[in-house]
Amino acid sequence: MPVMVDEVVAMLAPAAGSLQIDATVGGGGHTERILGATDPDGRLLGLDADGAAIARVRERLEPRFGPRLRLRQANFSQLATVAPEEGFGAVDGCFFDLGLSSFQLADADRGFGFRTGGPLDMRFDASRGVPAAELLATLDAAELTALFRAYGEEPFAGRIARAIVEARRVAPVATAEELAELVARVAPSRAPGRRRVHPATRVFQALRIAVNEELESLSTGLAAALDLLRPGGRLVVLSYHSLEDRIVKRFFQAERRGCVCPPEAPVCVCGRAPRLRLVTARGLVPAADEIVANPRARSARLRTAERIAA
Repeated sequence: MPVMVDEVVAMLAPAAGSLQIDATVGGGGHTERILGATDPDGRLLGLDADGAAIARVRERLEPRFGPRLRLRQANFSQLATVAPEEGFGAVDGCFFDLGLSSFQLADADRGFGFRTGGPLDMRFDASRGVPAAELLATLDAAELTALFRAYGEEPFAGRIARAIVEARRVAPVATAEELAELVARVAPSRAPGRRRVHPATRVFQALRIAVNEELESLSTGLAAALDLLRPGGRLVVLSYHSLEDRIVKRFFQAERRGCVCPPEAPVCVCGRAPRLRLVTARGLVPAADEIVANPRARSARLRTAERIAA
């Protein structure tokens, strides 16, 4: 079930004949609605690092939209290269949904979720990068602590890291079930500031971000998307945790401000002009009824900015 799909379409404001990019196709729910809003001749380029996602969306949507839908297996960090190759060198909208799809969470072969279980892989593209289990097997306690703090904002990072190092002396922590059980043993689930979620949630988040270099990719992808947008085009981003949202918010603010000269400078010498206008100053959150119907939406925040002529 796509998150905040009505709000996404309203913010993106796709029109007939427009060119749109869905940088994170996932299950294809947003892609389908965006393309439908560009009838009869709008086109969309859909990217996803997960080849299984591309295959599913191609099978489901190509019969309906035909050549109006272009799909490429690629990380959105490759947007600057891939979009022009596919004929999307200048576009009217670009959308990023930074959450996991329900298909990925249900994939028992990659260990994205502790409820589904499976081997601790967590790579979106299984042909690239290092699996999560390898990080758990090779990083020392200090490195694991830093990873869980930086990417998961985990308050018990040190305690969890030490428990992993201790456990792997007997046997590798190789599955999602093993990791979830280990974290649950050593980290209180009702600690101050911790919501009513499984105590391993932040650790899984941190590993997934590290394995896929998600924060670095996001910064690269946002910059590429802005360069591709025509004046009046919209950049719409749906994030699910504070680390992602902070990157998006700061990127929007910097491009809204333009000038990067120090405050004490009497005049601007950098020559950077503003390139974005904020459409949603504080970001939108899901309605209460959507959260009830789709609990995955509970932490979502939608931010939108519009390209201005620079």
